[in-house]
Amino acid sequence: MKCLVTGGNVKVLGKAVHSLSRIGDELYLEPLEDGLSLRTVNSSRSAYACFLFAPLFFQLYQAATPGQDPLRCKILMKSFLSVFRSLVMLEKTVEKCCISLNGRSSLLVVQLHCRYGVRKTHNLSFQDCESLQAVFDPASCPYVLRAPAKVLGEAILPFPLALAEVTLGIGRGRRVILRSYQEEEADSTVKAMVTEMSIGAEDFQQLQAQEGVAITFCLKEFRGLLSFAESANLSLSVHFDAPGRPAIFTIKDSLLDSHFVLATLSEPSPNSQDLRSPEVCRQAPQVQAHSTPHLDDFANDDIDSYMIAMETTVGSEGSRTLPSISPSPGLQLPCNSGPHSEEDDEAEPSTVPGTPPPKKFRSLFFGSILSPAHSPSPVLAEDSEGEG
Repeated sequence: MKCLVTGGNVKVLGKAVHSLSRIGDELYLEPLEDGLSLRTVNSSRSAYACFLFAPLFFQLYQAATPGQDPLRCKILMKSFLSVFRSLVMLEKTVEKCCISLNGRSSLLVVQLHCRYGVRKTHNLSFQDCESLQAVFDPASCPYVLRAPAKVLGEAILPFPLALAEVTLGIGRGRRVILRSYQEEEADSTVKAMVTEMSIGAEDFQQLQAQEGVAITFCLKEFRGLLSFAESANLSLSVHFDAPGRPAIFTIKDSLLDSHFVLATLSEPSPNSQDLRSPEVCRQAPQVQAHSTPHLDDFANDDIDSYMIAMETTVGSEGSRTLPSISPSPGLQLPCNSGPHSEEDDEAEPSTVPGTPPPKKFRSLFFGSILSPAHSPSPVLAEDSEGEG
């Protein structure tokens, strides 16, 4: 694989890497016929992000050497981020960036061609890996919001950086409400300050949601995507359903596509009851997914049961293909999912460092494609709190 990025696109690539670094510690790089895919997932499998850069984004793009299969690799996020650490330096001094993948030496080579003939070469070791995939389908979500990223970016400015979660909902008069989420504690007599921002419907390019609906998700990952969208002057779309089902944030452009899939709190926010009408407070009826009988349904899981599922399948089966951001059909993380049966194993709850007090996040469903030598084997993990 070899690709060449020139001009302002070098900074765009760097901003994308910065956004991905807010989610995962590992970067999955996969050259496709439809462009270069950069993906990551957090340790609890409650957040997934993917950027797909079209061939037109590059001055030169070669997915694979003729006669050879395309390579895919996994590298440490910190290693790749160090190449694009200073965005100011990228904009002022770097003229072009060449990325090549050498399977024989197991090295990902990134060359920065700077002004005055200076050339910086970074040799990053990588591991061969399965194809990271998330199952999601924005079209299956009944509620959609779309607005310029600048509008949403200005709305979250008043929220403190230490805030872990934020509630997004539709208030009275079809105004979009962003409110800081605070978990109520039974023994606490001190009320924490709640910050709320209200945005009129006229500021949105699309507002397809009924009054009273609300979801709560992690703010850290949302900030990362907003930062990228603002720098590229793009619009951001939010696809969501009932609390506990994944929220999908998308950016679409002729040169790139981006999808961020974030888990949401399964329990309604105690501070968002005034956003909800009695009809909305009731759980949405279950809809059985057709033509995908093997998909898992997390909607009816006990919140004390395991929330994370991983599945490995043989690549030749073709039952799970690349994410929907690429033209190939396949992975969908449905907001409407089918019946679910899952074995619950008892284990000690683990704590993810740096996370807020225990909250129940609905997990995402991920699949991975291993080499044909590996047989399918389901893996179950325990409840996760989501990363702040």
